[in-house]
Amino acid sequence: MNYDTFVDQVARRTRSDSERAVALTRATLETLAERLTGGEVLDLATQLPVPLRLVLRPSPSTEAADRFGAAEFVARVGRRAGVDEAVARDAVRAVFTTLREAISGGEFDDVVTQLPRDYRGMVEPALAPGATLLRPA
Repeated sequence: MNYDTFVDQVARRTRSDSERAVALTRATLETLAERLTGGEVLDLATQLPVPLRLVLRPSPSTEAADRFGAAEFVARVGRRAGVDEAVARDAVRAVFTTLREAISGGEFDDVVTQLPRDYRGMVEPALAPGATLLRPA
C-alpha cells in the first residue's frame, strides 16, 4: 500500500480530512514505536511506505519496549494529535485496521503479540472478518 492510500484509508475510517488523518496516523505510529521492541519497529518499518518509516524512527539501539497499557497509549496519541480521548481511540482503531491491510499478516501478528490484553478493544476491530472491506461513504 502506498502512502497516499494509507492516509486516505485512515481519513475515510475517521471521517476526517487528509491533514488530520496524517496527524492521527503519525501520532499512532510514534506511540506504537515506543510500545514495541526495537527489532519489531524495524521489521514493521520495512513494510511501510517511506514517509511512514520515517515516523517510526526505527533504531537498532532501542531494543527495549516502553511498557504501558491501552489507556496510556490512547492518551499519548491524543496528546500528540491534539485530540480528545474518544477521537484518539477511534483513530488508533482506524490506523490498526489500515496497518493490517498495508503489511503482511505475519508481521501484523508479530506486532499484536507484543501488546497486552487491554489493547484488544483497539486491535480486534482490525482482526474482525470484513475489517478490510471499506465501504464507500
